[in-house]
Amino acid sequence: MLDNIRIVLINTFHPGNIGAAARAMKNMGLSQLYLVEPRIYPSEEADSRAAGAKDVLDNATVVGTLEEAISDCQLVIGTSARNRAFDLPIFDARTCGEKVVSEANTGNVAIIFGRETMGLHNHELEQCNYHVYIPANPEYPVLNVSAAIQLVCYEIWQASQQQNAKPEEQTEYPLYKEMQLFYEHLESALRKTRFIIPQHEGKVMKKLIRYFNRSRPEQLELNMLRGILRSVDETAERAEKVAKDHPRENSTDDGVKS
Repeated sequence: MLDNIRIVLINTFHPGNIGAAARAMKNMGLSQLYLVEPRIYPSEEADSRAAGAKDVLDNATVVGTLEEAISDCQLVIGTSARNRAFDLPIFDARTCGEKVVSEANTGNVAIIFGRETMGLHNHELEQCNYHVYIPANPEYPVLNVSAAIQLVCYEIWQASQQQNAKPEEQTEYPLYKEMQLFYEHLESALRKTRFIIPQHEGKVMKKLIRYFNRSRPEQLELNMLRGILRSVDETAERAEKVAKDHPRENSTDDGVKS
């Protein structure tokens, strides 16, 4: 189950933090490290800070985008030192560990950590299902990224040790990449029905994506939603065909069709 949990680091500036992250992960039984555009990697300093966890470091997956790192995950959790203006459910580290362990039995889970200086950007947090916050001294609440990783990994390990021998019935959730295909289909259908008007698009899709990321439809529910969208497509195509085959006839002033 722990092999289904990945730690994702975005744009890490200091290579020592990458090594420290690998060590923190191995301490707590985790091995899946993903690096999104690290500034310096590989690095002797990262190797040194990893100590006995160089195997985790050597097997790290390096990708160019966050989307690549989480495409096959069913649950994505973003970390932040402060609450943002999003309607995402917020976990503390302990609750995060319990949630991660409960879902890692059935699929891949990602916990995302941002840059040392500014954390995660808003558009990155918008791709998450949940937001984890580590309470700390309000006068100085910002943790070093490797320290934050150690705390979250510790709670994951603790939760894994307390998991019941008989697992609860598991719910199947769609992967991140399946949700992206749904969003593309949804936008296409809304444009066909002119719910989204090119001249006045507003933030319809952004708000809908936020809603579905927050509500997390189950796999069967997503299948139903895709079925509804296919029905909308077919109805729109039939209406378009009828309009082409039977164009509206012009009328004369006296009401007699020409």
